[in-house]
Amino acid sequence: MKTPLLVGIDVGTTSVKASLFDESGTALRTYAEPYPTARPAPGLAEQHPDDWTGRVTAALARLSDGLPDGAVAAVGLTSQVNTHVFLRGDGAPLMPAITWQDGRAGAEAAELDAQVSAEERIGWWGAPLPIDASHPLARALWVKRHRPDVWAKTRWLMAPKDYCILRLTGEATADPMTAFGLIDQSLAYVPRLVDLVPGVADRLPPLRGFTRPAGRIRSGLPLAGAPMVAGAMDAWAGLIGTGVLADGDCMYLSGTSEIVGLVSSTRHPAAGVVAFPTCEGITLHAGPTQAGGASLAWLSNLTGRAPSELSALAAAGDPHRPAPLFLPHLQGERAPIWDIGARGAFIGLDGSMGPADLTRAVFEGVAASVRWLLEALESSAGRPATGFSMAGGGAAADPWCQIRADMLGRPIRRLKTLDAGVLGAAILAGVGAGCFASIGEAAARLVATDRLFEPDPSRRERMDFLYGEYRALYAALKPFNAARATFSAW
Repeated sequence: MKTPLLVGIDVGTTSVKASLFDESGTALRTYAEPYPTARPAPGLAEQHPDDWTGRVTAALARLSDGLPDGAVAAVGLTSQVNTHVFLRGDGAPLMPAITWQDGRAGAEAAELDAQVSAEERIGWWGAPLPIDASHPLARALWVKRHRPDVWAKTRWLMAPKDYCILRLTGEATADPMTAFGLIDQSLAYVPRLVDLVPGVADRLPPLRGFTRPAGRIRSGLPLAGAPMVAGAMDAWAGLIGTGVLADGDCMYLSGTSEIVGLVSSTRHPAAGVVAFPTCEGITLHAGPTQAGGASLAWLSNLTGRAPSELSALAAAGDPHRPAPLFLPHLQGERAPIWDIGARGAFIGLDGSMGPADLTRAVFEGVAASVRWLLEALESSAGRPATGFSMAGGGAAADPWCQIRADMLGRPIRRLKTLDAGVLGAAILAGVGAGCFASIGEAAARLVATDRLFEPDPSRRERMDFLYGEYRALYAALKPFNAARATFSAW
């Protein structure tokens, strides 16, 4: 095998991150640049696709500056999913991308969801998952009804990763896991499902495996001629970038949202989580929450204090001091409850509390949301998680990592490369280029541990109490949230 330099790129919810890796998994160069999310009305969340490609091109230029031709063996991409862009035949976007946080297609989702049986869902997706407002069919139906001018001109309906590959190589492609929700256990599009919205089938890109060639970067662009692979959605790239490949292994990606995935070869379909089709020899049970780092970012904006300052305040405080209870449902909730109408809350405030108490409550509330998700994943997998391999920007804060270990009752292994999706994308590129014989070999060589966080037994009773009250509070607030959503006299 040849010694590789590999590029991995993650087109995330808030930024493009990229790294140039050597054969040991060391990031020789890095790139990170944010972009905005527009919120033109309540419930809407949009991004401009040119913001993605502009930063991806800038990343390629920075990472390759001064390198000899051929030094980079391959380039891999991953991205946020359930963000959709409608494109002309030449690849130009027809409207801003509708992000995964956008709820405009709720009515269309409910209409489509009513046409699919529980048996069909389990057969296709391995679990009785709903069609929600972020589903590509709901988005397509919304555009067809509300923007017929866009629909008439749409040639491709794509995720961010696949849009970037199209612009870089001229090739239309998608991987099966990015297309999850439209595929079945055979990793192919489901005609019965896709045909619920006439015209969608003709607008979907062809499917390729993660490591299959997707084309070469066009001349005139940085790293022109370098091969690209089809890549994978963020959860699967993160899975590979955390080295979570064996039964009982569990990944925890902490970013804008929290993504948790448990590997198990057995399936026991459970409501609210995904049992992905077996792909690359891996059977993954996974789910995303709606707000992890987004909750801390919200508190940061509210208090005018940087997230790092808030984390330091929480670390300096008494971990046994009573704190309020926080529900992180600032934009609804995804797995395992899938409730777009859920709303956030602080309960148990008193006049002595300040930013440190609110921060600890955010840390504990997000951890409680993950504990609820973990219980559903273990039910789906038919086995417990033995421990967590953790990455993502939210893993950088030691106090939050410890609170997660305490709430989950499991050790958490924080990885050296926190941008696991970036590393996972690079691993897929390396396997596709022949630099490694398999994904497992590449992960064993490139993934390394930074620190282990063990659960603190003295905090177990507190965490059990908070978790029980977290679930009870969610149930208690459901009637209020429903009434609030329909109240017309604000």
